[in-house]
Amino acid sequence: MISQLLVSIFYIAAQMLSDIGSLQIVRFAGLSFDAGTFIYPITFTLRDLAHKTLWIKGVRVLILSAAGINLLMAGYFWFVSTLTPDEAAGSSALWGSVLAPVWRITIASIVAEVISELLDTEIYRLVVEKVTRRYQWARVLVSNSLSVPVDSFVFSFLAFYGTMPTEIVFAIVGANILIKMLVTVFSLPLIYTVREQPEVQ
Repeated sequence: MISQLLVSIFYIAAQMLSDIGSLQIVRFAGLSFDAGTFIYPITFTLRDLAHKTLWIKGVRVLILSAAGINLLMAGYFWFVSTLTPDEAAGSSALWGSVLAPVWRITIASIVAEVISELLDTEIYRLVVEKVTRRYQWARVLVSNSLSVPVDSFVFSFLAFYGTMPTEIVFAIVGANILIKMLVTVFSLPLIYTVREQPEVQ
């Protein structure tokens, strides 16, 4: 019960932080990508832990709940940005320019998350049911190897296509895939940190 609760809390928190970070495109180690990429790969590991504790139905609910919370967060940030800041209290209009959502990027991020993570969940299920239950690292590696590129392409093209040169969009896609797969490889041992719970039908 505790592991289920903690995994769910950390998953939604990481989703929220990555969506906020995705509003900014940065250059790091010679690569261009949205800053949410620093946090978002962690959600893949947390979601794989959720697979073991919540199983498929629970993970689907978790993914859709995170999407709803992120949409609510963006709407709330937009609402606050429309209000007049109380400068006498030290407030600044800069808050709105930083945190008010860029709706195209916000929607692209949420759509990419839902599509890729639901896909990942189905692949994870197929690996467990049809291939192997023994090698837990394999289910993580296979599912992430297919869902990470989908997430990166969907987000990058929905968010940036037509607003910047196509080669830059592809550069963002490539950087996203590279970083997310590196995180996947290094985080593989974490799949063994929680005990697999019986699946509830």
